[in-house]
Amino acid sequence: MSPRFVVHRGGAALWPENSLLAFRSALALGAPMLELDVHGTADGGVAVLHDATLDRTTDATGPVGARTLAELRRLRLRGPDGRLTGEWVPSLDEVLALAAPSPAVVLVEIKTPGPAVAWERDGGGFRAVPGPRYEGLERRVLDALDAAGMRPRALLMAFSPAVLAEVRALAPGQPTALLVDRHHVAGAGAPGAAAVEWAREAGARFLGLHHTLCDHDVVGAARAAAIALGVFTVNEESEIRRLAALGVDVILTDRADLVPRLGADVA
Repeated sequence: MSPRFVVHRGGAALWPENSLLAFRSALALGAPMLELDVHGTADGGVAVLHDATLDRTTDATGPVGARTLAELRRLRLRGPDGRLTGEWVPSLDEVLALAAPSPAVVLVEIKTPGPAVAWERDGGGFRAVPGPRYEGLERRVLDALDAAGMRPRALLMAFSPAVLAEVRALAPGQPTALLVDRHHVAGAGAPGAAAVEWAREAGARFLGLHHTLCDHDVVGAARAAAIALGVFTVNEESEIRRLAALGVDVILTDRADLVPRLGADVA
């Protein structure tokens, strides 16, 4: 089976990441799946932005969670070259309004206001030590998906098992993914395949793993556990082809322009 391709942050290599321009352009290229990141705002909204602070991607500084949606709308996003653009920090409702008329699936990463989780050794295994969450953000994301009619076409993702536990409590049937990065595995002194067990323990049907951690052992463990395997963020064609040959289920890339061609090439 060939992997499915996900356009990461709307195509961060080509347009301002997590912008309406990026999502609109990716959809115009026929992107079948869009990934985006959400934070809670000071007025109980849901903002689409990757970082917990505004410093890297906008013309402002400070935590996202200290701003209202109206304040975030007045900010301007930086493009891939670091220059300011006419794009603003969108709300989740705005992004879903773009995606809803299309057949695209959305992968919504629910972020946290600080470090999401640390994994530690615990006897012969490992345990998660989650960081703080945005209170009520999971419910607001589910409500936005319902309002847009997008819940059946959504996968909710998080690095924090506590976030996934809250999603599962609110919507037991909602597909979820546990995300695991390189520093989580390295910090715990764990093999990459341990992340498969972490996903199973978190009740996730899907594991999203940094692509450099993916090898035959990881793929085999995921298959044995009946957990779908995705890898992020892969922008080099040679690495995309390596991962496709391994048999991963999903590949996230910033290169929306590669998706139409590589989707056919690796099929």
